[in-house]
Amino acid sequence: MCGIVGVLGNHQAAPLLVEALKRLEYRGYDSAGIATVNKGHLDRRRAVGKLVNLSDLLVHEPLAGKSGIGHTRWATHGAATTTNAHPHRSGPVAVVHNGIIENFRDLRAELALAGLQQESETDTETVALLTRHLMDQGRTPIEAARETLKRLHGAFALCFLFDGEDDLLIAARKGSPLAIGHGKGEMFVGSDAIALAPMTDRITYLEEGDCAVVTRAGATIYDAQDRLANRAEARIQIDATRIEKAGYKHFMAKEIAEQPVVIADTLKRYVAQNALHLPPEVDFTTVDRLTLVACGTASYACHIAKYWFETVAHLPCDIDVASEFRYREPPLSPASWALFVSQSGETADTLAALRYAKEKVAKVVAVVNVPTSSIARESDLALPIMAGVEVGVASTKAFTCQLITLALLALKAAQDKGRLTPEALSKHLTDLAAFPGLMNHAMSLSTEIAQIAEELAEAQDVLFLGRGAMFPLALEGALKLKEISYIHAEGYASGELKHGPIALISPQVPVIVLAPRDALFEKTVSNMQEVMARHGKILLISDAKGVAEAGQGTWKTLTLPQVSPLFAPILYAIPAQLLAYHTAIAKGTDVDQPRNLAKSVTVE
Repeated sequence: MCGIVGVLGNHQAAPLLVEALKRLEYRGYDSAGIATVNKGHLDRRRAVGKLVNLSDLLVHEPLAGKSGIGHTRWATHGAATTTNAHPHRSGPVAVVHNGIIENFRDLRAELALAGLQQESETDTETVALLTRHLMDQGRTPIEAARETLKRLHGAFALCFLFDGEDDLLIAARKGSPLAIGHGKGEMFVGSDAIALAPMTDRITYLEEGDCAVVTRAGATIYDAQDRLANRAEARIQIDATRIEKAGYKHFMAKEIAEQPVVIADTLKRYVAQNALHLPPEVDFTTVDRLTLVACGTASYACHIAKYWFETVAHLPCDIDVASEFRYREPPLSPASWALFVSQSGETADTLAALRYAKEKVAKVVAVVNVPTSSIARESDLALPIMAGVEVGVASTKAFTCQLITLALLALKAAQDKGRLTPEALSKHLTDLAAFPGLMNHAMSLSTEIAQIAEELAEAQDVLFLGRGAMFPLALEGALKLKEISYIHAEGYASGELKHGPIALISPQVPVIVLAPRDALFEKTVSNMQEVMARHGKILLISDAKGVAEAGQGTWKTLTLPQVSPLFAPILYAIPAQLLAYHTAIAKGTDVDQPRNLAKSVTVE
């Protein structure tokens, strides 16, 4: 979601702040701003839209000073306007904020009685007003900020900057991630280590409830009980090339193309000499049930994994969307495990669900892309998926790396439960080892898919159909298309077609069928016949045998290499992603930063 950066530096802060904010653009935003302290004087600049608008403003109205804070905002309370953009200021206080202050209306009414009126529609301005009010009563900046934090309900990452204080930042987190960066005579604050990477590789992650008083000499951190806290410093190595487009037009195109490489990295991490090489803590012998929890694309990875765990390991699985999980208070078996899947490792709903489950199950396992994230740190065991930095808002390589990791976990469960012979396990691992090459083959269809997308872009509605483990992939394909092309799309189990969706069939509604030539293929062909009998347009995505058998009469076909039917969704994700990408290109939409979406959703 929103991005925060703070600098107490030895050089002009404004260029550093803007450059750091650029590295957070992948999170999604609709306005941006910075504030600095120069010779004791606090000032700010804000602009709506992309960071280039803020950069242009700073050319005409520069901000000097070696201390500052910056922010990219994704609108929650109030529209994307300059008045609602961060930093928010009241008198001597400027604040940037990620998250939501749930009691801001009560605080705003209280402050109005004291004569402090709010200018914006945001919850964040209330934080600045309250801090100012406390300073007006004689509190020091540190005292006022810490007292303000105690009054706030909700989720937040906050960074305060003060008039007259060019060697002070106050940073705090509750529910939203925040990190402190250490330099030589300099200190930094960031909502993401990526933002701080050009300035330092020494990072301290704030924990839940922490408040840090930051000066150039270092950071003094207090925990939620106001006790001095000793938080570990970590060295973070971020491959800068993973945050560049490397000649591609969009990050999404680059990240789709990277999948053969990152999938190989995932396999290399967890497979050695055609044998599973997972951590010793991964032992399913006594596990009686799995609960898989995630949001969005990650939840569809979990739905696919359910087929694997139940088919191969005979291990029952429950799937929950994280935003619903804890509110229905599900009963959890003490002998069960809970798996939490997240690209960012900071998704607020998933993190809240993890905290609900932690004392109720035998083990909490995180399947994450960021091993230093909150979800990873709060789990009993974290399994990195090795996708590398994913910048495009619509997840691609993280999804397939999640699938590979979950597939390996399913095989380990089957091994531990005595459901797989050594020969069968070896065959499955050999099948998975072929995926980097298979994905390269699938990528060669990009030009053909781009031609299909030119016609697909004319549609108002699109249906995706799949059977078995291809059904969740149909949901994911529909999500990708709607995310970046803004075409309404729905995914259905093929067998559900006649239970309602068939009413939508017309020549104007393309139907994309994901159907490898497997044991369920003939049933899928019957569903295709139902669509074609009603003059529906079918794009069949299958292997050569499937296309030969059922391609006649379809609108278009795409031929993928033959693949293990069990793991076919991993390969079939490629054309689903490329269809969404090229359709968005044909429509001229913003591929990497689609409207209204954020990469890391850190509020409920």
